[in-house]
Amino acid sequence: MTTKNLTKTAAPEAPADEVNNARAASAPSAGTETITLSHHLNIGGASYQPGAKIRVSADYARRLRRQGYVART
Repeated sequence: MTTKNLTKTAAPEAPADEVNNARAASAPSAGTETITLSHHLNIGGASYQPGAKIRVSADYARRLRRQGYVART
């Protein structure tokens, strides 16, 4: 039986007061928003855990809200 090494796939959890910039494709003129995730999300190879605060473009934040990835606080 083989075991999966979780240390390579799981990113360390950021402190609650730290905000990461997520790089999602967006228009350069779009503003950015800080959102809190309600589900695990991978963006451009980076892994973000539930409860992580990330900064994304306004358009991407709107799409994540519609899909249920943003925590309602």
